[in-house]
Amino acid sequence: MSNSILLAPGPVQLHPEVQRILSLPMIHHRTPEFDAILKSALTGLKMIFQTNQPVFMFSATGSGGMECLLINVLDPQDKVLSIIHGKFGERWADMAEAFGAQVIRHQVPWGQAVKLEELKNLLAAHPDIKIVLAQACETSTATINPIQAMAELISKTEALFLVDGITALGAYDLPMDQWKLDGVVGGSQKAFMLPTGMTFLSFSEKAWKKIKTAKAPKFYFDIQNELAANLRGETLFSSNVPIVRALDFVLKRIGEHGLTNHFKHIARRADYIRHMAENLGLKLFSQAPSNSVTALILPSTIDGVKFRTQLESNYQTTVMGGQDSLKGKIIRIGHMGYITDEDLHETSLRLARTLNDFDYKVDLKELEKTSKKFLESKG
Repeated sequence: MSNSILLAPGPVQLHPEVQRILSLPMIHHRTPEFDAILKSALTGLKMIFQTNQPVFMFSATGSGGMECLLINVLDPQDKVLSIIHGKFGERWADMAEAFGAQVIRHQVPWGQAVKLEELKNLLAAHPDIKIVLAQACETSTATINPIQAMAELISKTEALFLVDGITALGAYDLPMDQWKLDGVVGGSQKAFMLPTGMTFLSFSEKAWKKIKTAKAPKFYFDIQNELAANLRGETLFSSNVPIVRALDFVLKRIGEHGLTNHFKHIARRADYIRHMAENLGLKLFSQAPSNSVTALILPSTIDGVKFRTQLESNYQTTVMGGQDSLKGKIIRIGHMGYITDEDLHETSLRLARTLNDFDYKVDLKELEKTSKKFLESKG
């Protein structure tokens, strides 16, 4: 194979200019040069979050950002409702329990979105709920939640609505202020097209009132201290200079192309993967599919772990598999990052060849025609 392809739901392929920026000579994070870059990047993040509130960045994974979002508005023994329809919903519930919250775990079948009537009933049955946790996109199942409609219900209560937007922010519309979301978190290795290592988050005005009194233990993730540092034009702790420089480039590039156009590019990739999956004879796992990642059900005769190993070793193409109960049953293909039409076309052919290796016959010539026709018609 002539080139390797990474179509995971994070980390993702990097833009060539991002790769160049990451290799630039290091500068210190307490210099006027970096202060200007930081200011520009923090301003650009507001465009992605679609908020007038301050946006923050930390050197951490997305899970670190989820913890930061939670503990800054949490009091021990607060009642927290966690909507769980995948691995990352479970993780957020576990975090809340670790910090002393009383967690109500609302289990939704994996691959499905939460039902609004169920959420409405839960809020009515537990008027003392302080925080609701949910994934905009549950990465483990490639499933989206109806965040806007959920926010409308939650905003009528005293509860805060915190949203894991790690596989949503920058991939599709998630307007924080307009939808009255009280906290949103993102990660660098997803639609921001950067390496793993940074998390971004913001709080609503309603959330800031709770932040001032919240008593959950915190140190590195103390958002009030971070805000004070940001107002001085710096981060509280050492900044991830290479990623922040690359982030500034990515945000400016998205701004030049337009946020809506950026969403359309990613949606087109999602449409392509779904269209080609149908031609491969593979069905979607999710009943509420995301534009940022697609989960496909493999034939029962094919072990998903062996399939991914074959795809990577023989065809230099990386996708991700299922987690926990879905391990070996599905593959997950990401639509974020620097992806060309050639990458999409080659991926569909390599998936087909791998299926053929497992005696699941696909007509390669017909598939190639279908792929080219779609890409030409949807260009």
